[in-house]
Amino acid sequence: MDPDSVRDRAGDLPAEPGVYQFLARESRGRGASGGDAGGADDTAATEVGDGAADGDSTGTGPGEADADLAETDSYERVLYVGKAVALRDRVRSYADPRSERIRRMVAEAESVEVAVTDTETQALLLEANLIKRHRPRYNVRLKDDKSYPLVQLTAHEFPRVEITRDPDPGATVFGPFTDKGRLETVVKAVRETYGLRGCSDHKFANRDRPCLDHDIGLCSGPCVPETDVDREAYVADVEAVERFFEGETGALADPIRREMEAAAGDQQFERAANLRDRLDAVEAIHGEAGDAVASEGRHEEPDAERERTVDVLGVAVEGERATVARLHSEDGKLVDRERHTLDAPEGERAGAVLAAFIPQFYAERELPDAVLCSDHPDDADLEAWLEREGVALRVPGAGREATLVDLALKNARRRDRRDDEGRALADALGLDARVERIEGFDVSHAQGNAAVGSDVTFVDGEPEKSDYRRKKLDDENDDYANMRSLVRWRADRAVEGRDERPDPDLLLIDGGEGQLGAARDALDATGWDVPAVALAKDEELVVTPAGVYDWPDDAGHLHLLQRARDEAHRFAVQYHQTLRDDVSTVLDDIDGVGPETRKRLLRRFGSVENVRSASREELESVDGVGAKTAATLAERL
Repeated sequence: MDPDSVRDRAGDLPAEPGVYQFLARESRGRGASGGDAGGADDTAATEVGDGAADGDSTGTGPGEADADLAETDSYERVLYVGKAVALRDRVRSYADPRSERIRRMVAEAESVEVAVTDTETQALLLEANLIKRHRPRYNVRLKDDKSYPLVQLTAHEFPRVEITRDPDPGATVFGPFTDKGRLETVVKAVRETYGLRGCSDHKFANRDRPCLDHDIGLCSGPCVPETDVDREAYVADVEAVERFFEGETGALADPIRREMEAAAGDQQFERAANLRDRLDAVEAIHGEAGDAVASEGRHEEPDAERERTVDVLGVAVEGERATVARLHSEDGKLVDRERHTLDAPEGERAGAVLAAFIPQFYAERELPDAVLCSDHPDDADLEAWLEREGVALRVPGAGREATLVDLALKNARRRDRRDDEGRALADALGLDARVERIEGFDVSHAQGNAAVGSDVTFVDGEPEKSDYRRKKLDDENDDYANMRSLVRWRADRAVEGRDERPDPDLLLIDGGEGQLGAARDALDATGWDVPAVALAKDEELVVTPAGVYDWPDDAGHLHLLQRARDEAHRFAVQYHQTLRDDVSTVLDDIDGVGPETRKRLLRRFGSVENVRSASREELESVDGVGAKTAATLAERL
């Protein structure tokens, strides 16, 4: 966008709090020949021109066809997310960027989208959510961040209410909220009061009878005809819930208060006490003065002497990578130390890194009584939020607190063995930056049966199990085809923005040259630009597109690849065994072969075909299979 375009867009915006996003359109990765590498499940929205709307497809010229193809074959990539007290003024300031980095971002952007919020605090938390979800390349991003919870009412015939961090398309969304425990209490109260469903589409469909939620009063049971739920009445209840989350506290508080008073009148004091606590949560969810997201301060009477928990943050910035060391103190004793890495666009100052780190890190963690920082966070809105939460923010200059900050800085600046492994691996492979994030892939099957794939993630040399994924594959006795399908699945999700995980620095394939070739075929087909290597088990050779490496057995960067490769193998085999054991086979119909014996036979021989070809002696070697059962197996199979 040029400066005039930015000013024009800013002129259309309100002078209200909110969040803005700079967007650019990027290719989904089709080849230069124009062939469709995106697969049949390409879900990009396509705008239809007037000619198409009139049904006239014969007059479309080559230029128009190319434009339609480009539109279908691309998607909007979020480059930068920011918050503003006044959207109009903040976006207008980008017409004259303050730094070269922001100047590049604006030049690359093609449009600006905004979301208006009720409060500045809501804009702060929504910004943290969007950064986590989209991982914009020009924002400071915490590697292990978590987003703030939202509440969504889905767009179904009978809408579902639930807490989520990744809303469904078309859903009505409220939040974000800071206190997940309180929010869970409120959503349960919503369901008990109005009977809205909370189940998945899979559980909702094709039911013969209501589930346990209906039995315990959490759901009216619209999934089955026998409950005779009137859709109009259900929708009216959904609208009442919407009014509550929009700020009309009485829509939920009043029914709960009446029920509480009735319980007290009937001398059901325990029930009344529970309803009182629920009412407190409902009335507090909107906070004071209509603030829909800020919670109250941590102490009824703020007192500096009551700072039981203190977090000390030290930040070190190196190139496009920042490290924040956190020391956690309770009752004056240091009880925990940890380090966190962030993607920090080059040129970011330590204060900007801290301003991004604090809201992202505390998204789902309890705030301390005080936060001591090595640098002052460059964000007045952040300071105001912490003040409302009752958290003291200080940058100490002397004394014990300054000593703690110095210790945090030393932790942030040190390089540990994991750093050395990642740097050495990048150097050995000729990569531009240290390898921090590795995804390892492996496939497992039994002669083509119960084929599965694993996708495990290592961050800074350690497994990141929350980012593990697994996938059922088409049953095919072809390791290369299976690997191609697995990597294609991951690549498609990445380029289409359907995978919430960040792109890895390196893909690691369990196998040799053939498996790596299959993986690279998938990458080329989708245009996902991520380096990939393979590690073969037999001789521990590292296979790359440029050649094969035989690194020393004691090389730390080789050990890093081995750990990721072995974990990918373990995860794939575990999933394969689970599926294989759950499959009904001809063994189920044989007398003397129960579920446990069947599992042991399949684990020992890998498939029913291998059981069929086993000798009597081999069969009897399996625990639980005697001579009689072995004879029956030989006869029946």
